Amino acid sequence: MTEQDTTAQRRVVADALVHALERRHEVLDAVVASDDYDAAIEAIADLLDTSEVAAEAVLRLSFDRLTKVSRRRIAAELENLTSQELSFTSEQTGRSARRMMLRPFAADRDRDIFAARTEDMRSAGDGTAAPAGDLGDEIRDAVARVAAEEAAWLVAEVGSTKVGMVFGELSDGEVDVRIWIHPHHRKQGYGTAALRTSRSEMAAYFPAVPLVVRAPAAGA
Repeated sequence: MTEQDTTAQRRVVADALVHALERRHEVLDAVVASDDYDAAIEAIADLLDTSEVAAEAVLRLSFDRLTKVSRRRIAAELENLTSQELSFTSEQTGRSARRMMLRPFAADRDRDIFAARTEDMRSAGDGTAAPAGDLGDEIRDAVARVAAEEAAWLVAEVGSTKVGMVFGELSDGEVDVRIWIHPHHRKQGYGTAALRTSRSEMAAYFPAVPLVVRAPAAGA
C-alpha cells in the first residue's frame, strides 16, 4: 500500500469516527441490536455508509474517546488528513499536466483517439459543426488539409497515453483552434495545459495568422 493509499484509508476511518460520535445514540442502538461482532460491524457500516474496516474501528472505540477533548482531536485529525489528500492530488495532477506534450496527428496510429473524440462530440472534426462523417473519410480529408497547410491536428499525450486532441483549421484568414480532452482524463489540468501549449504550436504552423482559441470542452 502506498503512502497515499494509507492516508486515504486513515481519512475514511477518521471520517467514520467523527460521524459515529455525532450519531453515537444510533450507533449504540445498532450495536445492541446486533447478534454478534460481525453483525455489529455490518450494521455500523450500513448506518454510516462506510467500509467494514472503518466500521470495526468505530466498534472498538473506547469510552474515553467520547469526551469532548477526544472528539475534537479526531475531528482535527480528519481535517489534517483531508488536507494532505487534497494537496497530494493537486500536486500529482499538476505534475501530470506539466508532462503533457503535443505531437502531429498520424492517420493510422491515432485513429483510435479521433474515433473517441467523434463518439464524444458527434460532429465533424473540421470545426464546421456538421454531423460526423465516415471516420476514414474525415481522416483522409484532414491529412490533405494538413499537407496543404490549411489545418494542423495534434495529439495530446502524457507518456504513452493519449489524453486528447488539438485541432487548428485555417478559415477566412484566421486559425480556429479547438481543444478536446478525452472524458476519462478531464478535470486533471490537461485542457489548460493543451490550451497553453497550443498557442505556440499553432503559431509555428501558421506564422503571422491570428489565432482564435476555443476554451476546452466542458469538464476538461
